[in-house]
Amino acid sequence: MSRGKKTPAQIQAIKMKQYSACYTPIPSGYMGQLLDWPEVVTEGATIQECTELLQDALNEMIQAYSELGKSIPKP
Repeated sequence: MSRGKKTPAQIQAIKMKQYSACYTPIPSGYMGQLLDWPEVVTEGATIQECTELLQDALNEMIQAYSELGKSIPKP
């Protein structure tokens, strides 16, 4: 594997790793929320599913904030 440029997926994974998440057990599984960006919240049946959905939610918020010209909260 090359050490060159990172793909967009790799960059997004790095961004997710920089944010702290809180997982709360709920009747249907878990709710996940980024502590530094409270609008990024989702839920999943397992912690792994919740983490994956939280990554998707983060990607959507980054795109939305970028399109609106809003500052992206720093981790």
